[in-house]
Amino acid sequence: MEFKMEQPPINLGADISNKSFEIINNELKDYEKIDEFTKEQQEVISRLIHTTTCFDEVLNNIYFSKDSIKKVQTLLLNEAKIIVDVNMIKVGLSDFYLKKYDNEVICYINESFTYENAQKNKTTRSYAAVVEAIKRHKDKPLVLVCGNAPTFIYAAINTLIEQKVDLNNVALLLFPVGFVNVVESKAYARKFCDTFNVAGIIMQGRFGSSTMSVATLHAIYKLIKDYDKDDKYNGK
Repeated sequence: MEFKMEQPPINLGADISNKSFEIINNELKDYEKIDEFTKEQQEVISRLIHTTTCFDEVLNNIYFSKDSIKKVQTLLLNEAKIIVDVNMIKVGLSDFYLKKYDNEVICYINESFTYENAQKNKTTRSYAAVVEAIKRHKDKPLVLVCGNAPTFIYAAINTLIEQKVDLNNVALLLFPVGFVNVVESKAYARKFCDTFNVAGIIMQGRFGSSTMSVATLHAIYKLIKDYDKDDKYNGK
């Protein structure tokens, strides 16, 4: 059998990206659900679909609290600390955006004190890591991002309450995936956001991933790229 080598039909990164979003936006026209979301929310949704190719899962499970995107933007522009559950998210985030907006990414999952506290308190390392991160940075704007470990969510919410953190300075971006604690943790987070008017973007149900967390942050960064950081964007 003869084998003939081929080249990609589209071979430039920018062209591939543009074509991808063109396809996504065209296919989204067939989903009535998309009309339920604001223009900014649709931008985030497009990024999530671009990352996963999953239209129904994203559209049917994504939750945005009121003004969540604008609130996250405000926190990021005020040099929020981004606390994440796994280093995969830290590695995936754009250095360009992080440096432009002075956002430090914090992940204590592999620190010695995390191992010690997890063993001492009989928790997961993710639980122990976020408890310590919030305690150390509770006086700063915080964006808490989870893509893997749902115990992170319980620890984050409980520590925010116990430490009496100003919840106006907090946002939750939650995309853990799996079968144990996942659905329950997201329901707990949504109740927390709704009760205390906390900014939250949550992929409800079992669906999710760390890459979706990264995609969401990048979409939000992209939406504020035309604003001058010195103006301290106020969400108007």
